[in-house]
Amino acid sequence: MGNTDRLIRIAISAVLLIVSLLGLLPSALNAFALVVSAMLILTSFTSFCGLYALFGWNTCKMKS
Repeated sequence: MGNTDRLIRIAISAVLLIVSLLGLLPSALNAFALVVSAMLILTSFTSFCGLYALFGWNTCKMKS
């Protein structure tokens, strides 16, 4: 996972977390937003995304 991908995931996660903690969503969506936020943070810090591995995608620039 590339740095840009990681930063985008962290930014989206922060927005979802803030919206969720402020209670701006209905309860079902609030719980979903928290789960998605946690998944994005986890994948950002581990630099591993299961969906990327499944589909063979790579956003990390390799050195030659």
